[in-house]
Amino acid sequence: MNHSTPVHYGIIGLGLLGSAIGRRLLAAGHSVLGFDIDENSCERWVGWKGQLADSAEDVLRRAPHTLLSLPNSDCVRAVLDESRSALTAGHDILDTTTGSPEETMRIAEEVGRSGVRWLDTTVVGSSQHMLDGKAILLVGGSEAAYQDHAGLMKQLSERAFYVGPSGSAARMKLVVNLVIGLNRAVLAEGLTFSEAMGFDPQTTLEIFQSSLAHSRVMDTKGEKMIQRDFTPQARLAQHLKDVDLILSASASNQLSLPLSSIHRDLLQRVVDLGDGQLDNSAIIKAFQQKPAK
Repeated sequence: MNHSTPVHYGIIGLGLLGSAIGRRLLAAGHSVLGFDIDENSCERWVGWKGQLADSAEDVLRRAPHTLLSLPNSDCVRAVLDESRSALTAGHDILDTTTGSPEETMRIAEEVGRSGVRWLDTTVVGSSQHMLDGKAILLVGGSEAAYQDHAGLMKQLSERAFYVGPSGSAARMKLVVNLVIGLNRAVLAEGLTFSEAMGFDPQTTLEIFQSSLAHSRVMDTKGEKMIQRDFTPQARLAQHLKDVDLILSASASNQLSLPLSSIHRDLLQRVVDLGDGQLDNSAIIKAFQQKPAK
């Protein structure tokens, strides 16, 4: 790899969301060094004119600041455990992973001992929202670090919310994802019910969007459900992981979330069909299975 080119930001995890973040930074004129364990993701990244690192440790060593976009907290932990020597004072890490709030707080405390500032920087919206500049950022950690990266936040999203100390954004992301996910499930059930009642789904969607039934989820997922276009913008299996985190957090707070429990079963049903890697709008498949005789 050519190590002579200056690097403005690093990004570890070049999947749907990570690559969208990277592409926005590239479009803003930044030199971005990326890495992913998946070769196809790396090839696409190079095609978008991103710099490719030799490893996650290489990113952390060469980039002044790094964004993480990984499947879960276990992956975040693995990356950091393999790259301890590259974590040096003055390096800020912005973690966009939807993960465990408790693990986020532990990691922030650990890396803080080395002078690294950790911001849980969760994203509300899909990879397409990020590409379009319409995603929302939720940020937890040092407020000073948040202010230091205000320019970056503006380049990535139309709005960012500072929600408190480390772990706060991870917790708020679960709250937001609960509502968004249930909105998708309700839309899927409504469209399925409408078709069973003999109505045209396109007309039904238009009525939903023109009435008190409307939610923004309908604008992004309604057509995908109707057209059965499940090209992934955010994968259904990832949302199942999010719902597991939601239910775990609710149990820790002695709180029952009956709708989320049902939602989890619906998502699991689609995953069991082998469709977990499809877009999360594929939740409609859970309502279209014929009951077993």
